[in-house]
Amino acid sequence: MDSLSQVVLGASVGGAVMGRTLGRSALLGGALLGTLPDLDVLIDYGDAVANFTEHRGFSHSLLVLLPASLLLAWGLQRWRPITLWRWWAFTVLCLLTHPLLDSFTTYGTRLFWPLGDPVAISSIFIIDPLYTLPLLIGVIVALWRPPATPALAAGLTVSSLYLCWSLVAQQWMTQRVMPVLAEQGLSEAPRLVQPMPFSTLLWRVTVLGEQRRLEIVTGVLDNGDALTVETFPRSPQDYAEAMQVPAGRKLAWFTRGFIDVEAGRDQLLATDIRLGVPGLHPFQFVLAEREDGVWQALPSYKLPRPMANPQAWPALLDRTLARQPILCLTTLEALPAGSPCPSVMR
Repeated sequence: MDSLSQVVLGASVGGAVMGRTLGRSALLGGALLGTLPDLDVLIDYGDAVANFTEHRGFSHSLLVLLPASLLLAWGLQRWRPITLWRWWAFTVLCLLTHPLLDSFTTYGTRLFWPLGDPVAISSIFIIDPLYTLPLLIGVIVALWRPPATPALAAGLTVSSLYLCWSLVAQQWMTQRVMPVLAEQGLSEAPRLVQPMPFSTLLWRVTVLGEQRRLEIVTGVLDNGDALTVETFPRSPQDYAEAMQVPAGRKLAWFTRGFIDVEAGRDQLLATDIRLGVPGLHPFQFVLAEREDGVWQALPSYKLPRPMANPQAWPALLDRTLARQPILCLTTLEALPAGSPCPSVMR
């Protein structure tokens, strides 16, 4: 999640656990602990793909944070003689809620590093005001009139219920698109169901076929209009070439195969298609360059983030509120019913 969400989550937990003892200091300490796992962004792992895939790695691992929280609690007890168990409740809850929240997003969080695959529940967007605002309100009240434990508890309760709602909405949207996927012969194909920015009202479904990728946008407020399916080409040959490069294999593992690969004339490009939308994916990497007709792996590097069309945000709002029944991902335009998108199959 975004830094503000993690700060107010850590502050809320810290204040709820130790606010009656430490006052505003509990909020500050909780905010610092809630931010601590993201300091791994300062580490350079060697190239762009490594930095991308190792973020949310060891610093987000429950296997690392559990003993670290106990060590921190022991140090804090020496500073102020409160029982070790109370200090540990403070440190462990502030630290662990950070990666647990991150795991609800699409990016991928190594909760059990160095074991297992990244966890990505994909039920909440990385910036969602409806999640953050209850926590922020509780923290403001606690800063104004500490310890304000009921306000902090209320914020934590509402935000947690919102996470539960996101799981319900995700399953709801999944069931909505299944008949369309069955018609396309892709009901068993890998799929990703995730919210669009910046709420859980509008959802994007990405489905990987052997030679094509389907994109469907559907919303909680939709009134039963037929779903619109956009198709994008997918080259198994290009994908296979990317798997010959170590960075390509690492990226495919981290994204569970949700990458688009383009073998250009001189460069082998890989794009994380989970994050962003078609034409506006923020993570695109050069994996290799062609020399004498052969791909030569190189330290991968990230291409500049594409510029967003200013008209995309009003279009996204219109589609979220169901004022327009179609959001064309190809052009990022909200369209009335019956207006086909480029490369659309119904």
